[in-house]
Amino acid sequence: MPNLVTGVVVGVLVALMPAAPSGAETSLRLSVTHPGGDTSGSRTVTLRCDPPGGEHPEAARACLELEGAGGRFEHRPDGRMCTAVHAPVVARAEGRWKGKPARFKAEYGNDCAMHSRTGTVFAF
Repeated sequence: MPNLVTGVVVGVLVALMPAAPSGAETSLRLSVTHPGGDTSGSRTVTLRCDPPGGEHPEAARACLELEGAGGRFEHRPDGRMCTAVHAPVVARAEGRWKGKPARFKAEYGNDCAMHSRTGTVFAF
């Protein structure tokens, strides 16, 4: 019975919590472009956080990674082994992170190098 009571109390507390202020929203338009050659093309998704959503296939994980990085899109390489095949890719982000304007653009030698530096955020 204590678990049921605890669950009800937690549920009530969550329901009573105020929603995040509308100015603190996170909504990002993310794109990955492979310029030139046989790999040309572009993919674009929307990522929303608090709560996670949008078209990003791993929105919750991408939001957690961004939260852990303080909103930074790029970090030190994660140590994965990437080939030296040159297949340029451009990652872009534009929108709002916790209500503040956010903009990012970087070019990487290939998808593996991009994912090593950006984690799940541009994995779509």
